[in-house]
Amino acid sequence: MGGSPWRRSATRGWFAQLLLWLALFGMSLAAAAQDVLAVPALSARITDQTQTLSQDTLVQLDTKLRAFEARKGVQLAVLMVRSTAPEPIEQYALRVAEQWKLGRQRVDDGALLLVAKEDRAVRIEVGYGIEGALSDVLAHRIIDEQIKPRFRSGDFDGGITAGVEQMMRVIDGEELPAPRGRSRESSNDPGQIWPVVIVVAAALGGVLRRMFGRVGGAVIAGGVLGGLTWFVAGAVTTAALAGLAGFAVTLLGLGMGGLMGGMSGRHRGSGWSEGDGGFRGGGGGFGGGGASGRW
Repeated sequence: MGGSPWRRSATRGWFAQLLLWLALFGMSLAAAAQDVLAVPALSARITDQTQTLSQDTLVQLDTKLRAFEARKGVQLAVLMVRSTAPEPIEQYALRVAEQWKLGRQRVDDGALLLVAKEDRAVRIEVGYGIEGALSDVLAHRIIDEQIKPRFRSGDFDGGITAGVEQMMRVIDGEELPAPRGRSRESSNDPGQIWPVVIVVAAALGGVLRRMFGRVGGAVIAGGVLGGLTWFVAGAVTTAALAGLAGFAVTLLGLGMGGLMGGMSGRHRGSGWSEGDGGFRGGGGGFGGGGASGRW
């Protein structure tokens, strides 16, 4: 009378999926109602909105980065914010990189070191032109070995300085020391999934926006990405966050259309500049390369 066990199990499975999709839809609508963190104007190599870094560190880093640009042509910048909520740090970093356009036009030799202090999250975003030198693996090692240990002890000045210096060495062609035994924590870092999620969301979002409009495409992208993540990872929380990422990336136009817009915008300049006493990007392009971590 109550039906076979298989039918009851299948019914529960479909019901659980329905609940998840409804939850993702509700969370997506809630995220749409929130204001995302604005990207600050680029006017300096180091932008610290948390007032954490000392004046000596700001001056020393600016001097090193200025000399590195003059010698190598590569443009690096540092941004510290309190939190990137409601976006994951990967999504916000890509928005910053697209707006700042670090690096030279058609060379795309820029990189961003982003720290979200209250989120305890850090991201290295790498331009197309230096992904061969500063690969995702090396960026992850710099975060794990140079930045996170110092951040955990409260040494933000030392962590930022060590991270920037190691990024410059790697771009210069120096090899990192052989990696020490990876800890269980670093090998299971949940932050590793987010670069993949953002790249998939960017590719999927651009297509869905054109087919279903901004809001419709965002809802569909969030649902599809959340469902796929749940299928792969088997974790509802991770799937829900992935759904939110897909929704926000599509809604904000950071899919393929947004990336193409960023590439076309590169024709406005022909190199980085410090005119009018400020610091500007020169039109470099980014595609989500880099690494993230949490301390």
